[in-house]
Amino acid sequence: MPLLVYSINYAKGHEFIDAIYVTTDSEEIKNIAIKHGALVIDRPKELAGDKEPTVSALKHVLESIKEQVVSVILLQPTNPLRPKFLLSEAFQLFKEKECDSLFTVTRNHQKLGTITGEEFKSFNYKIGQRSQDLQFLYFENGLLYITKAKHVLNNEIITKNAYPLVVNHPFSSIDIDTQEDFDLAEFMLNKYKK
Repeated sequence: MPLLVYSINYAKGHEFIDAIYVTTDSEEIKNIAIKHGALVIDRPKELAGDKEPTVSALKHVLESIKEQVVSVILLQPTNPLRPKFLLSEAFQLFKEKECDSLFTVTRNHQKLGTITGEEFKSFNYKIGQRSQDLQFLYFENGLLYITKAKHVLNNEIITKNAYPLVVNHPFSSIDIDTQEDFDLAEFMLNKYKK
C-alpha cells in the first residue's frame, strides 16, 4: 500500500474530519489519492520543490478551496504509522486547551552534543553524568499537527502558544526519509499489526 494511503485511511477513521485533501504535482500520487477517496489540489511546481516549506503547500490548499476551513489537520505521508486513538485525543485537547495549534513531540533519552573541528561539546549533559539523570529534551516527531486555518494563512503551522502533545509510542520514531527508515517502518508495522 502506498505511504500516502496510510494517512488517508487514518483520516477517514475520524468523523470530525470534514474533508481529506492531498496536494501534489504528481499524476501518480493524484490518481492514488482519488482512488482512495481524497480530494486533490494540484500543487504548482514552484511550491513542490524539496526545499519548499510544508506551510506553503497548506496555504495553497486553503486558498484553492471554496469551503470555509476553521482547523487544518496535517498528516504527513512520511509518518504513516500512528497510534489508533492519537488523533481523537489530540483534537479533543486542541479544543479543550483553546490553543491555536497542537503538534506531537517525543522525549529524547540520548546524550546529545555537537562537534566543532575535532572537539565534542556536550549539549544536554555533563560528561560522566548518568543518562537517567538527563534533563528531558523533546523532538518534534511529525505524527500530526492541528492548526487554526487563519494561522496557516499567516504562514504558521506551529504557533507561539502551540500545545506540545507528548507521544511516547514506538511509532513516534518513524519518519521516512531513507531506505533504512522505510525498513524500520515496515518492521514496526508487522510487529504492531493489531
